Amino acid sequence: MLKVLAVQIGLGVALAAALWSYLGGVAAYSALLGCLTSALPNSFLALRLAVPRRDPGAKSLMRAAYFGEMGKLALTVLLCSIVFAAVRPLAGAPYFAGFVVTAMVPLLGLLFRDKTEIT
Repeated sequence: MLKVLAVQIGLGVALAAALWSYLGGVAAYSALLGCLTSALPNSFLALRLAVPRRDPGAKSLMRAAYFGEMGKLALTVLLCSIVFAAVRPLAGAPYFAGFVVTAMVPLLGLLFRDKTEIT
């Protein structure tokens, strides 16, 4: 889980650096904010799933995943609202590019996982 979060932040920083060199500072911090808007809620979900529970059964895990996903959705809405209300100027395209690139990292992780880990 930490690898995925590190890759999300790393890609966000790389995208921000690339946009800074081509489009300037506003595009760079907009992309970085988009990255953080996606990565921080993902870290909340990862913590919900990684924290040990009293009941190690499947029902407890499903409950943690459900509440983690609802919390992730709520945090995403909250962070988007804060960014759009408080940050001026904000470049919309780089913001959403950072958000989408960061949101796609877990899906790409499924494609590149080690096949020998599956038992």
